[in-house]
Amino acid sequence: MTMLLPLVWVTAIAAGLLALLLVQKLFFPYFWSDLVFISRLLRYGIRLEVYKKRSKVVTVLDRFVQQAARIPDKPFIIYEGISYTYEDVEERSNRVAHVFQQRGAARRGDTVALLMSNEPDFICVWFGLCKLGCSVAFLNTNIRSRSLLHCFGCCGARTLVVGADLLDTLEDILPSLKQDNINVWAVKMECSLPGVETLLDKLQQAPEDPIPAEQRAVTSLKTPTLYIFTSGTTGLPKAAIITHLQSVKAAGGFWAYGGCSSDVIYISLPLYHSAASLIGIGGTIEIGATCVLKKKFSASQFWGDCRKFNVTIFQYIGELCRYLCNQPKAENEKKHKVRMGVGNGLRPEVWKEFHRRFGDVRLCEIYGSTEGNLCFMNHLGKMGAVGRSNFFYKLLFKYDLVRYDKENDEPVRNKKGFCEHVSKGETGLLLSKINEQSPFFGYAGSKQLTDKKLLRDVFVKGDVYFNTGDLMVEDTDGFISFKDRIGDTFRWKGENVGTTEVAEALELVDFIQEANVYGVEIPGNEGRAGMTAIIIKPDRRFDGKKLFQHVLDHLPSYARPLFVRIQETMEVTGTLKQLKFRLVESGFNPSMITEAVYFLDYTGKCYVPLTNSMYNSIVSGQQKL
Repeated sequence: MTMLLPLVWVTAIAAGLLALLLVQKLFFPYFWSDLVFISRLLRYGIRLEVYKKRSKVVTVLDRFVQQAARIPDKPFIIYEGISYTYEDVEERSNRVAHVFQQRGAARRGDTVALLMSNEPDFICVWFGLCKLGCSVAFLNTNIRSRSLLHCFGCCGARTLVVGADLLDTLEDILPSLKQDNINVWAVKMECSLPGVETLLDKLQQAPEDPIPAEQRAVTSLKTPTLYIFTSGTTGLPKAAIITHLQSVKAAGGFWAYGGCSSDVIYISLPLYHSAASLIGIGGTIEIGATCVLKKKFSASQFWGDCRKFNVTIFQYIGELCRYLCNQPKAENEKKHKVRMGVGNGLRPEVWKEFHRRFGDVRLCEIYGSTEGNLCFMNHLGKMGAVGRSNFFYKLLFKYDLVRYDKENDEPVRNKKGFCEHVSKGETGLLLSKINEQSPFFGYAGSKQLTDKKLLRDVFVKGDVYFNTGDLMVEDTDGFISFKDRIGDTFRWKGENVGTTEVAEALELVDFIQEANVYGVEIPGNEGRAGMTAIIIKPDRRFDGKKLFQHVLDHLPSYARPLFVRIQETMEVTGTLKQLKFRLVESGFNPSMITEAVYFLDYTGKCYVPLTNSMYNSIVSGQQKL
């Protein structure tokens, strides 16, 4: 009898464990996957906490210097078929630092603006300036004239480094730059433009000795290291402050998803964006991998490059994957070593088609804005989800989805003046609580712009949340999906478009009295295309050719409105704010709109009347946009 007791206990324990496992499978099916993933994040987070306690921060640049010493001969960048080792980039960035130091062009604490396309010297100049203790402002290569001049004012840059292929874009503003005492350096051997210094000739004479580490040393993760420009919802581009905390966090992205030193990472997104620079280059450095850097994305070259360089991970935005799926089918589409894609904005139908065409590539969505204090990661690969939340995640990060009134373009407040939570499966505005663990650093040069991203007294008096401007849904399993952007921005061709900036540019046209800019959906395209409703000044007429030339001269290609709608009056809210909701809902179908609608015709170099046949051509995908 006594021998049976242990057997009974063992059987009871086994039955209990089996029952628990069954309950876990039925009610918490993702428990172990979530636990393993969150443990990786915690390990990385503990490292950051150690930095805080010791006041000795190991930055992304410090990590690069460590890797260059550990694996000097390993290829770091492959560009146009040429390999640049970790040691090559380390030594060339040292040369860059010595040139600027010897010429007195940059010193610790300065901000230097960088206007360059994707190329190895983008990284060498970036790292070289950081070795001097400078902050670097990445300028969007699409912006021109007024917007470009504005960028210097808000980040405080007194020096500009411009790539050889972009120097011509500065000709019209060079006098203004000189007037503002901004020094211009061209990444060229020689330059005929007056007052422009050249870098490449001086690099040949510069030493490659390391710059003392104390010159770049920081004692706080909250020290700014970069300024990355985002579309201004209230006008011109805003300089998002990127601290070492944000850059070190972003560099852990590939590692968190299982990236390792043997990976080859394909980066074709622009380096002036945080995805390519912070996650892409920073992530490559963190795991000691190799990156294949492309000047621009090419759908026709993508798979050939992946096979040629044995690419295992690629970075994407939703449009990139759609372009790949729209390519003509080939016999060897699944013959590659790509195992993972990391990015954002991938729609379910493209996700499904990508898998069908190119095989079982793990697609890992990351949600987060450049300046935001919240990040979601879809580590389970749930199709259509931008991220996943769970019990563990909610202990670490405080976020909420609240009811939003689209018509009045504001969060719903109850009788007590507080926001209201939405139920699971219901669309709500995503807010992230600002606290010590999730700080918001805002924008350089304007407290007003920073304050506009904050919501106060959300659930209790005195609380402060970051307003993401995104409408999201969280389902009963904790998967989070993106639904729409609100207010004054929309996304097109992989870029954020600020409606106010576009409206201000349009209102410079002599026949436009008022412009209301918004985004409309076009079947088969990611994001929203630009559209504007305008009021014509009294006794003036619409001039399609003049408007075409104006948007060509003053707006980057992604921000130019594809459609123009003529209105007699502009609908506004009770607080006189332009109403966009009904305009967005009505779209651009000329048969459903009684007013005149025009289309941006690059062939005719004019805004032309949008006909039903043209509309059908656009929605069917026959018309190139």
